[in-house]
Amino acid sequence: MKLKRKRLKKATSKFRSGLEEEIAKQLTDLGVSYDYETLTILYKKPEQQSRYTPDFTLPNGIIIEGKGQFVTSDRKKHRLIREQFGSQYDIRFVFSNPNQKIGKKSKTTYGDWCKRYGFKYATKHIPIEWIKENAKTNN
Repeated sequence: MKLKRKRLKKATSKFRSGLEEEIAKQLTDLGVSYDYETLTILYKKPEQQSRYTPDFTLPNGIIIEGKGQFVTSDRKKHRLIREQFGSQYDIRFVFSNPNQKIGKKSKTTYGDWCKRYGFKYATKHIPIEWIKENAKTNN
């Protein structure tokens, strides 16, 4: 007896998640230009050179990272980048649910974590204020 093989559909989106696709649609609908995964930031993990490619970079320099799940390795990476670069990069998060707990036994939510480490965040969409915000200059 022959088994039928299921054919996998090829991905038709250039985005890695549905949330990233939603963010891109919001920006497009608002007529806001953006770069998607074009900036690469080299940072060091202890004893190891690593790289981070942000999801979206707005014309004003704000970096948007769309997160459905915000796992330990992501949180660690963003803390290391903040420690190594300070405020050189303005990284902000758009979460599917910022009230999601970072772990089963934790009381800390994604939003709580952002507040603790000085990251701005939003729910599902980029706030218009972020898009309209003027570019920061390093004087």
